[in-house]
Amino acid sequence: MAASRIVIENCAIATVDADDTEYASGHVVVAGNRIESAGAGPAPGDLRDVVRRVDGTGHLLTPGLINTHHHFYQWITRGLATDRNLFNWLVDLYPIWARLDEPMVRAAAQGSLAMLARGGVTTAMDHHYVYPRGAGDLSGAIIGAAAETGVRFTLARGSMDRGMSDGGLPPDFAVETLDGALAATEKTIDTHHDTSFDAMTQIAVAPCSPFSVTTELLRQGAELARRKGVRLHTHGSETVEEEQFCKELFGMGPTDYFESTGWLGSDVWMAHCVHMNDSDIAAFARTGTGVAHCPSSNARLGAGIARVPDMLAAGVPVGLGVDGTASNESGELHTELRNALLINRLGAHRESALTARQALRLGTYGGAQVLGRADQIGSIEAGKLADLVLWKLDTLAHASIADPVIALVFGAAAPVTLSLVNGRTVVEDNHLTTVDEDAIARSTRSEARRLARIAAEG
Repeated sequence: MAASRIVIENCAIATVDADDTEYASGHVVVAGNRIESAGAGPAPGDLRDVVRRVDGTGHLLTPGLINTHHHFYQWITRGLATDRNLFNWLVDLYPIWARLDEPMVRAAAQGSLAMLARGGVTTAMDHHYVYPRGAGDLSGAIIGAAAETGVRFTLARGSMDRGMSDGGLPPDFAVETLDGALAATEKTIDTHHDTSFDAMTQIAVAPCSPFSVTTELLRQGAELARRKGVRLHTHGSETVEEEQFCKELFGMGPTDYFESTGWLGSDVWMAHCVHMNDSDIAAFARTGTGVAHCPSSNARLGAGIARVPDMLAAGVPVGLGVDGTASNESGELHTELRNALLINRLGAHRESALTARQALRLGTYGGAQVLGRADQIGSIEAGKLADLVLWKLDTLAHASIADPVIALVFGAAAPVTLSLVNGRTVVEDNHLTTVDEDAIARSTRSEARRLARIAAEG
């Protein structure tokens, strides 16, 4: 039986392929869950099994956005500790997060995913590392929320085994044992990881950070990931304080420490990487280690400006991340296109740091590279999965900007007229089609109040 087709035509198209092919007015044909063709002008009129034709006049079609770093649970602690650096922010919030349970995490994941999807994200990830004792099936709750929303998803199953009594930041009752964390991570991989080309759910091994996990958890976590054939994720070189912590505790900087524990490689990506010297960047380039750049969160916490232009020049894979919504309250990735470009222009390279097209590539193909899925998603090419976003650019907000890519990146947030994930409609006319946004808003408000009450009671 022939696959049904969706045709999107009469729109500008930025394919983000290897040649940055663009069409001022073009078409894309989707057959089933794959991109069948893309080209200039209208689609052929004699296509069979067409179930829908979309007139994209006044729009830009791009690959779906890919989020490479997030903490969904933080959705229900937004707006707190707004004037803190990273370590003080964590000290303020860890006692609250240690009270999380399954209903809270499910609601927070639903809220985070809804905002991501409504803003053009077709592939999301969540780095969840807070597993309080007796809290329930937190990983299952997050994965279930992603399935309901309809986005492609990677759960980076995080862990912490260095509590306050061992010199870490999280409370002792919010951390796992070494053996417990490894066993739970392996079970999550065995239960949920999908290796197929069009996988909707994948798992990564993701101990939290050098200051909340032991060296042995990092080392054995890397061994577990490679034995299971999954990717590795953690936080790295986020702040000056982290660098000092590593030098005092381990006698070396974060990058050298990670390399000593097996945590550099083409199957690894790290969040932030703000404080990287030339040697660090060269090590990432040499090993193919990826970076999730989180410009808004880095600014919110005063962490600094990551050297993204230098990373790209060296050949380091770089994608974009929202980071947790307690350090980026908007919870949207499309704003990170603009912020990545603007914030990097405050650095050493000034106005030549990034272009609009480089920013779009970070949010699409760069993210696919970082997640190890560049042959499947991240660009509009025949044979790739049909993860596409149609951005409306013919309103007042963008009316006088002739270049559609510049309009999308430099301009105000553009409405999403259509978002397809795996060929399925997830957003239509700027509204989610898969979940009830109002119900999610009510649920997240309720769970945020409940968490605040429980934390206040101690």
